[in-house]
Amino acid sequence: MFTIGDFAKYGRVSVRMLRHYDAIGLLPPARVDAASGYRFYDAAQLARLNRIVALKDLGLRLDQIRSILDEQVSAEQLRGMLRLRRSELESELNDTAIRLRQVEARLRTIESEGAMPSKDVVLKALPPLRVVQVTGVAASYEPEDITPVINPLYERLCELLSKADVRPVGPGLARYADAPDGGIVVHAALPVSDEVTEVAGAEILVLPEVPHAATILHQGDMNEVLPTAQALARWIEANGYVSAGYAREVSLHVPENRADWVIELQEPVVPAAERTDRRDG
Repeated sequence: MFTIGDFAKYGRVSVRMLRHYDAIGLLPPARVDAASGYRFYDAAQLARLNRIVALKDLGLRLDQIRSILDEQVSAEQLRGMLRLRRSELESELNDTAIRLRQVEARLRTIESEGAMPSKDVVLKALPPLRVVQVTGVAASYEPEDITPVINPLYERLCELLSKADVRPVGPGLARYADAPDGGIVVHAALPVSDEVTEVAGAEILVLPEVPHAATILHQGDMNEVLPTAQALARWIEANGYVSAGYAREVSLHVPENRADWVIELQEPVVPAAERTDRRDG
């Protein structure tokens, strides 16, 4: 048998934790010396300790752990629970990393307040464009709401084009509009030739000409687009224009490494003097 100190050492837990588990009846010692009160454990109890620690790391409360252990959870069942928790933790880490990148992007924007954009803004006309598109709705225009919608839309669109044996003739183009319920309508589109008249499961349309679009290149993950988008906004205002809608996002270069992405933001604009429908929102 092991003393409580040795058992704690082999189990990689603290003596204090073992005393607590004993106090709540989760892991009583195999024997308690009547004279000294010393606790003693046997090697077989390491199996229960391992399960307790694993389930605790899954985020379960100690009373929940007792119920599970009393039901004699198998090693395979426990492994399945661990796999599920690992997947959840990986997702949480990914979400945290995205939020950190967005905070960093917001900080860079704050640091550049009052400065004119250092990136080149080009004012140009956008010709009519024939596209095939699929559509979804995001909760908001924030990157964390757009990304989970736009990525599956493009995957679906590519599958539909592959089934129809249609090849795009240009880079992907994302468009946005306000949804009636306050969300954001997301269009994932790819340019196609005039010969393409139908793609099952998708819509084919011709985007009208945009006489004036203020354009700027964003390099990097779209979760970090804020400084670029706000630099474009400052240019639009400083040059006497107002926005006429959400910016299109044209994927000029989208390798596996998102840090190397090159996306052109194309925001339709009109001269401020010609805008007659401006009103307080």
